Amino acid sequence: MVTKQVSGASGEENDDLRRADSLAREIFSDVANKWTLLIIEAVGDRTLRFSQVRDAVEGISHKMLTQNLRMLERNGLVERTVYPTVPPRVEYRLTEPARDLRRTVDMMCDWTRRHIRHVESSRRGFGIRAADLEA
Repeated sequence: MVTKQVSGASGEENDDLRRADSLAREIFSDVANKWTLLIIEAVGDRTLRFSQVRDAVEGISHKMLTQNLRMLERNGLVERTVYPTVPPRVEYRLTEPARDLRRTVDMMCDWTRRHIRHVESSRRGFGIRAADLEA
């Protein structure tokens, strides 16, 4: 991912999701990926260590979790606290903007739970129709 340096970030062009060069579009891209959504959902109102986040987000690799936590921290959505112990203890918690975003993430998770059977059925039907077209 390329990080853009934006001067005058309060300009209207930076708020427009439709503009390819807008900061808003970059933020949208960052927070709309599957790992980010799952991390926000997993951390919730808690403070978790790295291994606890990894355990809560099944299937995420160490590398992907590290990259996503760094991106969330850079965007001000995760607060990272390092304690001077041996070995170092590192904890993560959502910031206020991320807790606000979490309401939307929760709604998306609820929507997915409600409609997963419909999507699953549609995918099966699409696969059957696609196979018929290829034949």
